[in-house]
Amino acid sequence: MIEALHRLIRPLTERLTLALRVAILTTLAVAATLSVVSAIVFVVVRAEFQSSLDDSMLRRANAAVTANFAEATIRQTPAEALAVADVQLSVVRGGVLFSSTDAEDAAPYISYHEVAVSIGEQRRSMRTVSIRTTPYRVVAVPAGQGTALVIAQSMESIQNALERLKVILLLCSLAGVALAGVAGWAVAANGLRPVRRLTAATERVARTAELTPIEVTGHDELARLTTSFNSMLQALDASQQRQRQLVADAGHELRTPLTSLRTNIELIGQAADNTERSLSTEQRHEIMGDVRSQLEELTTLVGDLVELARDEPMRRDPEPLDFADVITQAVDRVRLRAQSVTFNLDLHTWMVFGEPQLLERAVTNLLDNATKWSPPGGTVHVSLIDGSLTVSDEGPGIEARDLPHIFDRFYRSREARTLPGSGLGLSIVKRAAERHGGTVDVASETGAGTVFTLTLPDTHHG
Repeated sequence: MIEALHRLIRPLTERLTLALRVAILTTLAVAATLSVVSAIVFVVVRAEFQSSLDDSMLRRANAAVTANFAEATIRQTPAEALAVADVQLSVVRGGVLFSSTDAEDAAPYISYHEVAVSIGEQRRSMRTVSIRTTPYRVVAVPAGQGTALVIAQSMESIQNALERLKVILLLCSLAGVALAGVAGWAVAANGLRPVRRLTAATERVARTAELTPIEVTGHDELARLTTSFNSMLQALDASQQRQRQLVADAGHELRTPLTSLRTNIELIGQAADNTERSLSTEQRHEIMGDVRSQLEELTTLVGDLVELARDEPMRRDPEPLDFADVITQAVDRVRLRAQSVTFNLDLHTWMVFGEPQLLERAVTNLLDNATKWSPPGGTVHVSLIDGSLTVSDEGPGIEARDLPHIFDRFYRSREARTLPGSGLGLSIVKRAAERHGGTVDVASETGAGTVFTLTLPDTHHG
């Protein structure tokens, strides 16, 4: 039943706006509250009326008994006098009825309850009966041996008061529900204004790609939501700026090897088309060597760009490994192309849980950077102690103005612009360190060499 009702209501609620749903829920909650309160008020007032009437009738009945108000007196009392007081009096003695009215009129409100009081089985009785469609409250009290005095009083005035109370409670409830609906709509519409602003801003971003922050007002949850949304916009804007910068820098760096490749290929093509411009064997070997060198540089540059252009590094399979073995492999590789430099190693075992290819590439970049700046016959010191890899060279050092930027993409110092490279190697080192939860730092003084420190945490239990 509940599921069927839910299936019936759900399509209707999905078509409503959030503000309208909040207003409807508020109205329903207020309506339920007012209904419960009205019912409680009505029941309490009715009980209070009846209790007050019962107390009054009991006092009068007991006073009548104390004053010896017996059946003879009742018979002598004109019915009109009792009608003015809106009461009817009867005496039950031994099951025989003596009434201020005709026995036929009194019979409807005389039953075994009153007889039981007369013979002493009950101390008193109080009940409601209907006489000629009019409700009466009937009270019986003992009036001597085998006798009970019965008083019946009309409840018509109380019923009329209760009917008026019903109308008043109904009107007040309807007014309260209407007011709650209007107030709920106003509160929902006003409270959801920041949400509408966020919705409009999101639609504007999707439509125009403009990442303009939204003004934050207040200090509530919606203000926090707006602040978080602005932070997201700022992050998106920064990401777009980095992408634009990456594309611009990549285009600039790719232009040089591509231009050189095109020039060499044109020379080869012209020599093939014109026999007068044929190249000697030495010239062809020189041009092909340049082409291979430029292709290698272009391949390296494209690989670095692909690696750095990703929000997350390329997925690999991390595995437990000894960082010292990774460094040894990188040193062996670099030693083949930097034979004029001596490597001084001091490596201690350090287990990590990581990506061997990415770590080896990072270490290789540090070693290539050290050999590039080391003089012929110089020494590169490589040590691994407690997870900290230190690579130091004997080069000219890095100027202070360049130190804060050397890990930026494509950044190259004025001295480095005359040497091979793209300015991406140290960026890859930083990415590898962050990928493995580590850090990379640099310390350098002009004329005293440079020291790079790559620190990785012990994560072989991770």
